[in-house]
Amino acid sequence: MKRYYYELGTALVLYSIALIASQILLQRLEQADISLRAAIALTPVIPASLMCWAIVRNFRRLDEMHLRIQFEALGFAFAASALLTFSYGFLENVGAPHIPWLWVWPVMGLMWIIGLRIARRRYQ
Repeated sequence: MKRYYYELGTALVLYSIALIASQILLQRLEQADISLRAAIALTPVIPASLMCWAIVRNFRRLDEMHLRIQFEALGFAFAASALLTFSYGFLENVGAPHIPWLWVWPVMGLMWIIGLRIARRRYQ
């Protein structure tokens, strides 16, 4: 588990650095070619993919019980995130402020954490 935290933590730090750097560069290069701006905007995807890789590697190390808990938590996260984002999308139709797509992943992460708490309690 220690290795997982190291891998995920490193990826999160790299993601934070890439995100901040890309935002600063995009502000300074407002007049640059669209392909360059697109490449800069997508640079945080590289460390984000490292986060995915760390999570998958951790799943491969889990025993069957912990894998089942994760499966239930992810199922909850998928369904709850869909309900929340769809519901808010409907509220935008009646005047609620638009929320950028960037917020979908944090919602999914939060729902995964909640799902883990529920699933772990079930198997205590």
